[in-house]
Amino acid sequence: MKTVYYTASSLDGFIVDAEGSLDWLISRDIDQDGPFGYDEFIKTIGALAMGSTTYEWIVQNHPGEWMYEQPAWVLTHRPEIIAAEHPVQVFSGDIAELHAKLVAAAAGKDVWVIGGGDVAAQFATAGLIDEMIVSYAPCSLGEGAPVLPVRSEWVLAESASNGEFLCARWVRAQTAG
Repeated sequence: MKTVYYTASSLDGFIVDAEGSLDWLISRDIDQDGPFGYDEFIKTIGALAMGSTTYEWIVQNHPGEWMYEQPAWVLTHRPEIIAAEHPVQVFSGDIAELHAKLVAAAAGKDVWVIGGGDVAAQFATAGLIDEMIVSYAPCSLGEGAPVLPVRSEWVLAESASNGEFLCARWVRAQTAG
């Protein structure tokens, strides 16, 4: 079992552009069954966590039924944003407490920190992200929401190209101590 931050990024390290758009990302070619593809990744996931901005983006861009079968948590102080028909739980508090709930719910599978970057930063700061899988799109945005807005150290474990993307799996660097 591991906790994985699986995301995409522009070459200059942003998840969304300054307008909060992912158009730069979703218009690009990637093989969902290829290296680091979503289809294989999601099979390994037992529970997931996301921030309110990510949740609201999903609701706006994928209306209707909830798109994940795994137990999901949204980090927010605004429980009213959650659609009544979505089987998600709301959490605000110590990220380590949420992580314990995620691990229990995952039942031996991996935990997915969807993001955004601020949520991933909370997990990373607490030492709770084991791996990051980032698919880098061949563009720069100049500004937007950063992939991981906190200092952290990682070691490249593997990489591959997939469609227009350069994909990399990073593992948390072990610190001496």
